[in-house]
Amino acid sequence: MRVGLIVDSACDLPYEYIRNHDIFILPLTARIDDQTYIDDHSPDTTRDFYERGLLTKGHHAETEAFSPEQIRDLLTEKIVPAYDIAICETVDRTRSLIYQNATEAMNMAMSRQKAIREAAGVDGNFSMRVIDSKQLFAGQGLLAAYTVRLFEKNLSKNALRHEVEKFSEKIWTCVVPRDLHYIRERARRRGDKSISGVVAFLGKALNITPIVFGRGVIDKPVAKTRSFDASVEKVMAYAVRRVRAGLLTPVVSMSCGMSWEEIDALPGLDELRKACADHGVELLLSQMGITSSIYIGPGSLCLCLGADAHDFAD
Repeated sequence: MRVGLIVDSACDLPYEYIRNHDIFILPLTARIDDQTYIDDHSPDTTRDFYERGLLTKGHHAETEAFSPEQIRDLLTEKIVPAYDIAICETVDRTRSLIYQNATEAMNMAMSRQKAIREAAGVDGNFSMRVIDSKQLFAGQGLLAAYTVRLFEKNLSKNALRHEVEKFSEKIWTCVVPRDLHYIRERARRRGDKSISGVVAFLGKALNITPIVFGRGVIDKPVAKTRSFDASVEKVMAYAVRRVRAGLLTPVVSMSCGMSWEEIDALPGLDELRKACADHGVELLLSQMGITSSIYIGPGSLCLCLGADAHDFAD
């Protein structure tokens, strides 16, 4: 039985991991100023965006989900003939139309799956599930990595879906935004008033960098420091503690909206790498994708891990 995994381009994972595990990227459209790009996680495109500074707040940037028809065409061409079962994990449905559009596309593709497979000379039926990951960015990446590990257990599609949805409730996320003003402006354009102008002003004027922490997309500030590096160091120390305490799956997922030179220089990263190596934990470290960086702002950091309930200071 051939099982395939689909994620959208809001999911942050190392490109080599995506390629080695044959993960299919469902693209999103990125609109920057008057130009339109397809975010398919191409490392060359991502690197070009960072080098040209296209994701700074000086550029008007938005993302848009593929339409149901566009997704249907991808499924019928790339997925239905190639797999017997496909799992599609999308960004949290409250943040994008991709879950809704992927579900509509799945229903359209399923109505034609027998004819498509017969035309391709493939025996048997095709089935698919669309799952709301309830995650963003590196959290999606962690769920995808957990799903890849589940594939090795040869579970039924219903059991597979159950395990994925159960684990999605145990993912904890730390976000360190580089620029609160950027996030406020992005939220304002979406009609989200959760980040006030006063908070954004204070963060900019006093150089305060918050750490946003929570389970899935339910989060709150748990610490504030006077520098980005100090906040990052606190997040790295948190991750080291959780790795040593034991994770629900031996993976830590982290994405950063910066160059690789800046990533390698992050304070506390060497300690996290050593803790992961000592405890048999895989550190999935990636450059934040275009979609993620547009959402949260260039220069930001997102770290996720799977664990039972705890506090950031634990």
